[in-house]
Amino acid sequence: MIEYVPILVLMCFAILIASIIVGASYLLGPRISNKTKLSTYECGMQTIGPTRMKINIRYYIIAMLFLIFDIEIMFLYPWAVVMGGLKLFGFVEMLIFVIILFIGYIYVWRKGALEWE
Repeated sequence: MIEYVPILVLMCFAILIASIIVGASYLLGPRISNKTKLSTYECGMQTIGPTRMKINIRYYIIAMLFLIFDIEIMFLYPWAVVMGGLKLFGFVEMLIFVIILFIGYIYVWRKGALEWE
């Protein structure tokens, strides 16, 4: 358990710094509210129409698919770093991983989740 003490110290330090920063911004920040400050801000332009409108679920599906596949692809980097030591076993394991990822991609494609209308 002694090996985890530096990680615990680092986590405590990070929580302390984050708390100090949030607390300082709360105490030192201005609290002046006016109509312009409370209005909806989007890309520096005035909004046209209602600001609370329904968004198509496809935006969220595309975003979630991007995150899922992006995170899965991140597993390829550590594998590439230690590829020489893994030999054939590591190659077969990563080949299975990539095939499963590709099957997931084909499934999403066939379901039409990547279609943009």
